Amino acid sequence: MTIGIVGAGEIGGALAVQLVRNGHDIVIANSRGPETLEKLIAPLGPGAKAGTVADAAQAGEVVFLAIPFNRYPELPAEPFTGRIVVDAGNYDIYRDGRYPQLDRGETTSGQMLAEILPGARIVKAFNTIWYRRLRDEGRPDRPAAERLAIPVAGDDPEAKAAVFALAEQFGFAPVDTGTLAESRRQEYGTPVFNKPVGPADAEALLRLVP
Repeated sequence: MTIGIVGAGEIGGALAVQLVRNGHDIVIANSRGPETLEKLIAPLGPGAKAGTVADAAQAGEVVFLAIPFNRYPELPAEPFTGRIVVDAGNYDIYRDGRYPQLDRGETTSGQMLAEILPGARIVKAFNTIWYRRLRDEGRPDRPAAERLAIPVAGDDPEAKAAVFALAEQFGFAPVDTGTLAESRRQEYGTPVFNKPVGPADAEALLRLVP
């Protein structure tokens, strides 16, 4: 499968390693242009290519989004139409500035992304894990109970199932968080955020958020 990645920072780079390791081809993009990604893609082999944001969005059925939240409005909506977009980013007031509707709990970052990309199938996942754990600590040889948990939220059951399958392939244990509205339970600063726990403990932490 060919998978797109928009964002070439720590999370985007970790996802690139995991995807290539598991036999996927990737097209990765950043805001500075494909020519700036040579050092990132060279060690990944022929399955990794650099492209524009549109190239990455149109590369395959699944696109990972790993950019700062305040850059979401810059995304072109049309290339993402029909794609499963995995929102691996977080709203961080110190980096992104204030978004009052998020601060008041009126919506979630995933729901706001769905408004920006109305034709996409948004799934919130891979936003709670530190990039080094994402890159290095998948354990496909272990049962789910002994793997690190990956909370997954979304409104499209088929899209969520596709993301569940990728998380399992990487060697993690996906945990269903519910809808995009319920993804507030896995946002930055919540009890489950950056906690290297298994699925049972992750479910307990998720329940701490009303």
